[in-house]
Amino acid sequence: MDATDRAILGLLQAEGRLSNLELAERVRLTPSPCLRRVRNLEESGVITGYRAMVDPTAVGRGFQVLAYVELEGQDAETVTAFEAAVMEVEDVVECLRMFGRPDYVLRVAVPDMDSYSQLCLEKLGRLPGLDKLTSQIAMKALKPGGVLPL
Repeated sequence: MDATDRAILGLLQAEGRLSNLELAERVRLTPSPCLRRVRNLEESGVITGYRAMVDPTAVGRGFQVLAYVELEGQDAETVTAFEAAVMEVEDVVECLRMFGRPDYVLRVAVPDMDSYSQLCLEKLGRLPGLDKLTSQIAMKALKPGGVLPL
């Protein structure tokens, strides 16, 4: 990956809807080589996809919670069962497996406190292998989604 690829990545992270023509102009390439570079970045797995950034409040998901999960055990069966089950919980918008404690950090997006309470009782509290669930409510998102430094 050279400086031009990094420039392409930086621009696409900031403005994912740039046309190939605009992207090519900004990185000082003609459109064909620019498109080849973008396709190469996609095919090699550097670019993993494209999506719109959505304001959680605008879609009724403004109540953001970080849930810290500790499992009963660390054996392959427990971990696999937990991970498969948590992937099915729509309200969990991000799941990170951690070294040390907690075992997992979940980012949950729900409409309000009552919805989160219900989610804990009906789904999160019933996840296989769950030993402990601790929650913190996010006060404010300062850098949502983030942009990777290149």
